[in-house]
Amino acid sequence: MPGIGPKSAQRVAFWLLKVPDEDALRLARMIVEVKRQTRVCTVCFNVGVSEICTICADTRRDATVVCVVEDPRDVVAVERTREYRGRYHVLGGALNPLEGVGPEQLRIRELLYRLDNDGIREAILCTNPNLEGDTTAMYLARLLKPFGVKVTRIASGLPVGGDLEYADELTLGRALEGRREVDA
Repeated sequence: MPGIGPKSAQRVAFWLLKVPDEDALRLARMIVEVKRQTRVCTVCFNVGVSEICTICADTRRDATVVCVVEDPRDVVAVERTREYRGRYHVLGGALNPLEGVGPEQLRIRELLYRLDNDGIREAILCTNPNLEGDTTAMYLARLLKPFGVKVTRIASGLPVGGDLEYADELTLGRALEGRREVDA
């Protein structure tokens, strides 16, 4: 399972051997139930339990701003900040020609449809700050500009609490590039 290394897997296996059968069976039933009930939102392609996810169904959110992410896990990460109140669009990955992932494999067509029909005024490109994510963001920026929407990219740079001496050149360079004016 992703994110579970050999030691964690061993701990889980031994825990499962120790728990009563009914607890192990309850866990197995819960896993099956989660798998059965999980749906992909028909609007943004996030995961949820209904045809339209809770974020898309929330009328208090700003429907004119869409945060474009690679994966549903990215939605969770952005939501944890409690800073963003718009909607999302999950691409389903990032451009990666070496792995055979081109624009056709991503939900770019659906994003363009939303821009054309949903009154979106800003698209925030929130792809990962790596080669694939940056390539995807640049590709999308060129593709979205003709729609007359404001296209922005999340800033990247130093983590809060980080020390400059430990930052690599690329991260420090991006932090300098994405600097903003300080309010006095």
